[in-house]
Amino acid sequence: MVVGYTTGVFDLFHIGHLNLLRNAKALCDKLVVGVTTDELVSYKNKKSVIPFTERMEIVRSIEYVDAVIPQEDMDKFGVWEKIKFDIMFVGDDWYASEKWQDFEEQFKQRDVKIVFFPYTKGTSSTLINETLNNLRK
Repeated sequence: MVVGYTTGVFDLFHIGHLNLLRNAKALCDKLVVGVTTDELVSYKNKKSVIPFTERMEIVRSIEYVDAVIPQEDMDKFGVWEKIKFDIMFVGDDWYASEKWQDFEEQFKQRDVKIVFFPYTKGTSSTLINETLNNLRK
């Protein structure tokens, strides 16, 4: 059984989120999704619109998702120690970054493959928030 893992805030759920989960599930037997806690969202210098428990329930209800866990920190290896995923799925906006090149090297030693999916251009929670804020002005 191939276990896949991905994480995200999944605020203002949109087609980019759905595409990520659908594509990830197509490459594994079991897809585990880490949903970022409200406290950790601050790493993006933001506040989520939808509360954590509701975002967890939304992601849990997606047919491609087999399990949902809280993402309470950025420790990818700590999660790997717990669930032993075989593949990690990441948006390609991180591709070739120093941080993810290091992750790739370290995970390669554990026979974990990192797959980068294309970031959905034109649709993001950030863009949706900006649009809504502009409408309020």
